[in-house]
Amino acid sequence: MIIVVKNSCEQQQFNNLVEWIKELGLDVHVSRGEQSTVLGLVGDTSKVDQDLISSLDIVEQVQRVQEPYKNANRKFHPVDTVVEVGGTKIGGDNFTVIAGPCSVESESQIIEVAKAVKKAGATLLRGGAFKPRTSPYAFQGLKDTGIGLLLKAKEETGLPIVTELLSVSHLDLFKDVDIIQIGARNMQNFELLKEVGKTGKPILLKRGLANTLQELLMSAEYIMAEGDCQVILCERGIRTFETMTRNTLDLSAVPALKEKTHLPIIIDPSHSTGIAKFVEPMSLASVGAGADGLIIEVHNDPKRALCDGAQSLNPEQFSSLMGKVGAMAKLVGKKVNF
Repeated sequence: MIIVVKNSCEQQQFNNLVEWIKELGLDVHVSRGEQSTVLGLVGDTSKVDQDLISSLDIVEQVQRVQEPYKNANRKFHPVDTVVEVGGTKIGGDNFTVIAGPCSVESESQIIEVAKAVKKAGATLLRGGAFKPRTSPYAFQGLKDTGIGLLLKAKEETGLPIVTELLSVSHLDLFKDVDIIQIGARNMQNFELLKEVGKTGKPILLKRGLANTLQELLMSAEYIMAEGDCQVILCERGIRTFETMTRNTLDLSAVPALKEKTHLPIIIDPSHSTGIAKFVEPMSLASVGAGADGLIIEVHNDPKRALCDGAQSLNPEQFSSLMGKVGAMAKLVGKKVNF
């Protein structure tokens, strides 16, 4: 439920209303605007008498919200959320690029790639230390060693790091990770979502392979319900009947999500297509669709990559793409720092 309160009301009247709502066992999210103040009621609002609240002099409007997600809902938080990591802003009118290899393979590899993507304009470094693979015989990542190598690359370049968490049991290893990624396979691992929500760290939440946008928002709600509002949504392609690409990139998700949530939305053109030559056109299309950023796989030698080489750009291709992305982002009114 949303209650719009007139800004002309007295502070004591406002405090009395908020206190009464809390006595009903509800949480209250306050968002102040120039003309009015919005109260977002979180919890079982069936016990709230809508007519009674509407009759109060200080109340301008009362509206029941049908969507089950409250913290992620734009109705409660009309202003875009901007997540700031190491001086990089994600969301709002900013455009951000995260880049790096699918998997950390060696110290020389990750540092070489980190330097290359930073030079091209990326402001965050991605790299897999723990790798969820379809086959149990495929490369599973360097695990804690991989995180250590990412931290070395951060020391060398200053780039904040983004890497995927697979299990609550690994959480202690992520204390120095700047953004924790929750991958598509774990989007509905609710116990994991609750635990990362307690960290207070920025969380990059990827859409599941066959999940609706509302399910994605409900997963974000699990994180935010624990007090962590630094959630970044990621569209990484969904599974459809089409086989010419690895997945089907749902770019309509961007305007659809923008209407429903205030959270930043980035696109993964690498996983969504699975083919390196498609990364550039889908990256540019993502900018045009209104995305807040991209997460792109870059490898110094894609043909010899231990994981997802077919969808990885080399540093030269990435640098060329960044020039086009920067120009496109400016055309749609986004701020870029590359």
